[in-house]
Amino acid sequence: MRTSFYIDGLNLYYRAVRKTQFKWLDLGKLATLIFPEDEIQSISYFTAHILEQPNNHGARSRQLVYLRALRTIPNLTIHLGQMKERTKIRPLKEDPSKYEEFLDVEEKGSDVNLATRLLLDATTKDYEQAVIVSNDADFAEAMLGVRDELKRKVSLVSPETGNAPIPKKLQDAATYTRKIRNSLLRESQFPDQLLDDKGVISKPPEW
Repeated sequence: MRTSFYIDGLNLYYRAVRKTQFKWLDLGKLATLIFPEDEIQSISYFTAHILEQPNNHGARSRQLVYLRALRTIPNLTIHLGQMKERTKIRPLKEDPSKYEEFLDVEEKGSDVNLATRLLLDATTKDYEQAVIVSNDADFAEAMLGVRDELKRKVSLVSPETGNAPIPKKLQDAATYTRKIRNSLLRESQFPDQLLDDKGVISKPPEW
């Protein structure tokens, strides 16, 4: 089956790999292991450049190294949204009459980019199945459009590796659903070093 993947990068990171040793994830290998009988035509990866945080020094540089590694996958494209800092004011739990100002970081654009690309590709690409890798229920409407209006198969691969449920809206919109097992993450790692046209890409030592 001719298959195209649409990966919600931050959702995959925070739900499946953040607290594991599997961050150096080869998405090409992962796609092939999930659907070993399929022809993986394309992998679209949606993320945003993270902002450097005092409590997570070096995170942005590690992400840039990882994005460089992903670009060595021939059929993968990276689509970037934006991280934005916003000041918010919220009432205190202990005393709702008092308020506290705090800095919040939000990712903008990736979900819209993914849903748009999913729908556009369904009208222009010769694939038989779209695979969404996310646990975000906001993608359900776009999935239904591809499945019911454009008559393509839409499978869901949830990054939830534990007992957390897949949202019912996503299950109802999908032709097929499954979760990513830790064994798949373990088998889908890049080598510690790989090459691109700029030279050697090394796995971050913290990973």
